[in-house]
Amino acid sequence: MTEEITTKKDYSTDWLTVESLDIEAQGIAHKPDGKVVFIEGALPFEVVTANVNRKKASFEKATLTTIHRESSQRVKPGCPHFGLHEGACGGCKMQHLHVGAQVAVKQRVLEDNLWHLGKVKPDNILRPIEGPAWGYRYRARLSVRHVHKKGTVLVGFHERKSRYVADMKVCHVLPPSVSAMLMPIRDLIASMDAIETIPQIELAVGDMGGNDVIALVLRHLEPLSKGDLIRLRAFAVQQGGTQEGNRFVVQWWLQAKGPETVKLLDEPGPGTASDVQLAYALPEFGITMPFKPTDFTQVNPHINRVLVSRALRLLDTKKTERVIDWFCGLGNFTLPIATQASSVLGIEGSDALVARSRQNYKQNKASAPVQSALAATEFISRNLFEMTPEVLMQDGAADKWLVDPPREGAFSLVKALADLHRGHVGAEVLEGGAVSEGVAPRKLERGSWTFPSRIVYVSCNPATLARDAGLLVHQAGYRCVAAGVINMFPHTAHVESMAVFERVVSA
Repeated sequence: MTEEITTKKDYSTDWLTVESLDIEAQGIAHKPDGKVVFIEGALPFEVVTANVNRKKASFEKATLTTIHRESSQRVKPGCPHFGLHEGACGGCKMQHLHVGAQVAVKQRVLEDNLWHLGKVKPDNILRPIEGPAWGYRYRARLSVRHVHKKGTVLVGFHERKSRYVADMKVCHVLPPSVSAMLMPIRDLIASMDAIETIPQIELAVGDMGGNDVIALVLRHLEPLSKGDLIRLRAFAVQQGGTQEGNRFVVQWWLQAKGPETVKLLDEPGPGTASDVQLAYALPEFGITMPFKPTDFTQVNPHINRVLVSRALRLLDTKKTERVIDWFCGLGNFTLPIATQASSVLGIEGSDALVARSRQNYKQNKASAPVQSALAATEFISRNLFEMTPEVLMQDGAADKWLVDPPREGAFSLVKALADLHRGHVGAEVLEGGAVSEGVAPRKLERGSWTFPSRIVYVSCNPATLARDAGLLVHQAGYRCVAAGVINMFPHTAHVESMAVFERVVSA
């Protein structure tokens, strides 16, 4: 790929001027006839030549071949496995773009989604939450393949646009201690009797500072031999150590079938690696969160600490208030809220996570100093994708809500809130009392139930956030007072965001 400095009058007719970047990090340009071209590898304001590899009636897909005018935001990728070359790793999409510009792209995606999908414009844009651009990924699922043609075992993410596993020797978005372990893991698998029956290794790293756990969940399709168990134990001893002043231990967990079968290779015992607890800390709130390696936790602990802190500042909970944490998971937000509220209810769809959150609350309540005692907190299991106004009221009124759903969003929950605001379920009632549909609506009686005055919504999908924001603003009596992005996954297309809604209608 060559670079040339040119003036616009010298541009060739087959050169393309890149106008913007989509969330998949593809440059967007237009041909002279107006047809859109998505160019992988190109950045805004660059003038490029590209090889078209897919044609549709309304657009084309292409791959960058030559840069004639380079963007000032283009940087050298930090990883040798990133790029457009054959076999390149597909784990990251934006390493060639300055990390500050990556955040700006994600902010634009959030604002565009809110407006175009939800017709919502926040009163204020929150400053982006940013953190380390490298070594941040404390959770990952690594594929494992014995490639006979290459005579080697590969461990890593998939290649770009491929089902094949990339030939990764390092990974700079993983913690350095884990990146350094990739080649030894390859050698370990290559030495095992189960070389053909290990499809993946799931990674989870603790974040307690100074004494952390690297948990490796080995998915095995057949029972492991005694020799393989000995090899795994020896590997854990050899790879544990100290890096950058922090001590870490390596734990093997085994998974024979589904997630419910995950268990430690060896039972905990004094002085063993299994005796060290996998956990992360929220030091601002005095909270420690133990978890299992297959539990959902945020990938980036550095950002998570800031995320929780900002969410609670925006929630602005008073000591006299009750708060509901919807989709509470392990209690990542619930327990910090319990340091500020009079009572808290955590609601989660997974029975296993509800049990774990109860254990975490009990453990933190027992260890909290008297002056920082946790408020009364309950956890219940509820299918939050089949919420009704009646069930919503059954859980009681709360002064504030925190909502942190998966990618599907919280449509059912927000729709129930909108129905309560309208006072009915079913057909819209038009001005004068006419019904817009053939079936009469079912009236809702709220009794003493009241609406939360403020909702903080944490999202991992700007499209579903925008959809739910539209319901809250246009049908539930709320105003979007602020929104902003969280760069939880630098160099990737993933957009994490946060929005704040305040009640503006009394009904």
